[in-house]
Amino acid sequence: MRAVVVVPVYDEAATLGALLDAVLAAAPGADVLVVDDASPDGSGDLVAARPEPRVHLLRRAGKDGLGAAYRAGFAWARERGYDVVVEMDADLSHPADRLPALLDAVGPGGADLAIGSRYVRGGGTRGWPRRRQLLSRGGNAYIRVALRLGVRDATAGFRAFRAELLERVGVAGMRSTGYCFQVETTLRAVREGARVVEVPITFVERAAGRSKMGPAIVGEAVVRVTWWAVLDLVRRLPRRQHHRPGRR
Repeated sequence: MRAVVVVPVYDEAATLGALLDAVLAAAPGADVLVVDDASPDGSGDLVAARPEPRVHLLRRAGKDGLGAAYRAGFAWARERGYDVVVEMDADLSHPADRLPALLDAVGPGGADLAIGSRYVRGGGTRGWPRRRQLLSRGGNAYIRVALRLGVRDATAGFRAFRAELLERVGVAGMRSTGYCFQVETTLRAVREGARVVEVPITFVERAAGRSKMGPAIVGEAVVRVTWWAVLDLVRRLPRRQHHRPGRR
């Protein structure tokens, strides 16, 4: 199965070279696509200067959100016939040595979606402040309850999709821009009856650069998840039966 690891970047030059080295070593059969949103620090130029035939670059006009970058990368992958598409951050927070486990999970006869999960047995986080841990765990707990999802780490950004699942869930038409994009793809996959598995990973706090997580991203997730929950509740409400009075 042909696989490509899609890595969206914006000002990740400090870690991008090490990330590419780690991915190429951990998954010798996979390619890498870096989606660069016109990074001012030259992240795209760094990729363009590498001679590896397995490393590809997709330049975009500007910063337009994580979801938009992934949708562009997914479209690129589908046009080139890849069977498996992997999401991965460029800041070294996702362990490249767990790539083989994710790819095995979606191999022949396997799952449709494999999520690198912090919140299943064997998974965890390292280097996170208490506040960040509470925000992440609390957010995932809310998502599980509100959307009735059995997935413990619906916000995880390290995951492998069978490419055909991306078409089934209509990823090209999604409008989520921040990390809520991960929740939306998970929700649609579950509702499509896809087989979803969680593979334990240890998420490590970034060593360089700044996190893209901010109030706008958190706000988008809260609003969208709540709206999806309301729609689901309305859909499950019993419909009232209207009876016309009979003639005498």
